[in-house]
Amino acid sequence: MSGEADSYVLGAIALLTLCCLLTRAGYFLFGDHLPLTDPVRRALRYAPVAALTAIIVPDLLPWEAGASALFDVKMLAAAVAVLIYWRTRSTIGLMVGGMCAYWAIAWLL
Repeated sequence: MSGEADSYVLGAIALLTLCCLLTRAGYFLFGDHLPLTDPVRRALRYAPVAALTAIIVPDLLPWEAGASALFDVKMLAAAVAVLIYWRTRSTIGLMVGGMCAYWAIAWLL
C-alpha cells in the first residue's frame, strides 16, 4: 500500500474509534446532564433482547431461495434456550443454558 492509502486507513480507524467511544461512553460521561424520558427508558429495556435476536436468528433460519427449514443441533439448542428463558426470565440463563444445551446435544449426537 502507498503512504496515502495507509494514512487514509489509519484516519478512518481513528475516526471510527472516536465515534464508537463517544456513542458508547457518552451517556456515562454526560448522562446526568441529559436525562432520558420514560418512553426512551422503556424502549431501552428491549435492546439486549433485540441484539441477541439479531445475532442468533440469521444463523438458525435458511436464507437461500427455495431452502427448506433445517432442524439441527442449533435449532434444538435454541428451543431449549427459549424454554429456559420462558421459565426464568433470565437473559444470562438464556445464553448459558442455550450454549450448554448446544454442547450437550452436539456431544450426544
